[in-house]
Amino acid sequence: MTIAPDLSALRSMTIDQLRSAWSERFSDAPPRLQSKDLMRRVLAERLQTEAEGGDIGLDKILRQVAARHRPGRRTPPRTAAFKIGSRLERHWQGQAHQVHVVDGGFVWRDKRFKSLSQVAREITGVRWNGPRFFGLREAKS
Repeated sequence: MTIAPDLSALRSMTIDQLRSAWSERFSDAPPRLQSKDLMRRVLAERLQTEAEGGDIGLDKILRQVAARHRPGRRTPPRTAAFKIGSRLERHWQGQAHQVHVVDGGFVWRDKRFKSLSQVAREITGVRWNGPRFFGLREAKS
């Protein structure tokens, strides 16, 4: 069974077309993923697994990824690791930046943020892992 045409067709499909293709191919409802790229990857994995004669159920990692991208999923603020009232400081391009830990988030320059990563992005203008930017986590090797 060749699946190359099916895999190639996935590249140009919209999210609704991907969901329809899933339902037609596997006779069950597709996972509610909001990302076209993620939906393509999950669908491609299922097509490849089926072609190889394996179990077409989602493996543990794909189930975890799908759960993280579930619509309406709320992630709690990650302030539990910090004591409310704590102050974090980082020097960036010659300026000292102080962030205060408050209930449900962080305050930097009198503006409230839900995560340290949002603060780091405001400071630098690019995406950063907030705890890593503030020196609370080492870079992965």
